[in-house]
Amino acid sequence: MECSLSWYHSDLTSPAALRKKLLLLFTMLLLWLYILYSCAGLCLSMPNLVYDYETARQKSATVPGAGVSELRSKLLLRAQQAGEAAPGFMPASRDLLQDDVAAEQTESPTAASGHSQKPLDLNLGGFGAKKLPQAIIIGVKKGGTRALLEFLRVHPDIRAVGAEPHFFDRHYDKGMEWYKDLMPKTLDGQITMEKTPSYFVTKEAAARIYAMSKDAKLIVVVRDPVTRAISDYTQTLSKKPDIPSFESLTFKNRTTGLIDTSWSAIQIGIYAKHLENWLQYFPMRQILFVSGERLISDPAGELSRVQDFLGLKRIITDKHFYFNQTKGFPCLKKPEGSSKPHCLGKTKGRTHPNIDPEVVQRLRDFYRPFNMKFYQMTGQNFGWD
Repeated sequence: MECSLSWYHSDLTSPAALRKKLLLLFTMLLLWLYILYSCAGLCLSMPNLVYDYETARQKSATVPGAGVSELRSKLLLRAQQAGEAAPGFMPASRDLLQDDVAAEQTESPTAASGHSQKPLDLNLGGFGAKKLPQAIIIGVKKGGTRALLEFLRVHPDIRAVGAEPHFFDRHYDKGMEWYKDLMPKTLDGQITMEKTPSYFVTKEAAARIYAMSKDAKLIVVVRDPVTRAISDYTQTLSKKPDIPSFESLTFKNRTTGLIDTSWSAIQIGIYAKHLENWLQYFPMRQILFVSGERLISDPAGELSRVQDFLGLKRIITDKHFYFNQTKGFPCLKKPEGSSKPHCLGKTKGRTHPNIDPEVVQRLRDFYRPFNMKFYQMTGQNFGWD
């Protein structure tokens, strides 16, 4: 007891108290050093993302896109090992030739956050930067733009906005910074892309895109204008069952057979007229025309043309697709890290209403001279006649 009391009283003296505080401080310091050492050991035991990124930057300086692809491959491997979704691999979704509007409703760029975050943003953390798009799919509605975009997003060097920004036709007053903020982050060597099919028929869009970038690459997905018009009508009919018949909307006067070109479903298909507007600002070498029909019959072939146009390595090939006999259109095969293949939308293949064959023929006669001019302007025969 006497010994214990002696120790108790001595502990109250200033030198002893000071020594005790120093000992406590030293113990805490050792604890923090141990924690830091443990963390460092854990980090060293994992693949070094920073090292990969620096290596990717060095490689991309000599071979454009090489470092980016290697970095993405390593990220993909890690995601597989961890049982996560593949970074940056956005599964194709929605209708191949339908429901561009449905896609807009699913993923709106004007949500509270201003833009939607993509998997690659999450996996790359703060790497990369938002840039204005170097390539834009500008048209056309019901041509197959959603299918093209989703197929292209398989490519590791393409980063695209899922929703339609509608900047150059509806939201131009919000300014270029607002538009850029919608874009996903990209690394050096990657291409930023967006698609809004209504740009092609918006008179002001060409001048506005030219003001943003004279070197922008433009992609137009076109489809037989008669079939496109019927598909356009079918989509509207699914939303508004009480609209007039296709035949009544097609003609200003059914008796005289005068086509009503003010109806958007008809007007969009006059491709030559709209192209003339774009050629006032962009040379033909900066515009690629993709066949909506061949996007179904030979998706890999059309994607090869697009990848060449964008200056990218042909990564998307036949091995990425299979033809779904039930749906009647191509689907993406099971991507790495996923258990299911991806087809483009349950609403694909809406049953078109029965249109009077005479009306269809009159429309074909109406479009024929415009189609011929379009073939001459583009140097491509799309075989619509």
